[in-house]
Amino acid sequence: MRALPFILLAATALLGASPAAQANEEALNKAGCMACHTKDKKLVGPSFKDVAAKYQGQDATAALVQKVRTGGKGVYGPIPMPPNPPEKINDADLKGGVEWILKQ
Repeated sequence: MRALPFILLAATALLGASPAAQANEEALNKAGCMACHTKDKKLVGPSFKDVAAKYQGQDATAALVQKVRTGGKGVYGPIPMPPNPPEKINDADLKGGVEWILKQ
């Protein structure tokens, strides 16, 4: 029985992302974020890994949620990110998505 937690942890690692992580990624995809961003390479906007690296060790969730809501430009270059209103992605999905990005 002591081996059970390790077996479950190994199985989770082999099967891939957790259901919550998958839901966060799906919410970002549904909202259209993946049209400009990818997990690991620059597209129109920075990769999620680049964003995570920039804010590593910081409590940046609230600031990034606000940045996604209002849009912005200049942080990663001249191409602006348009605002993303609640009609496009709700608050809970946006917060979960930002938290997922910061874990990349």
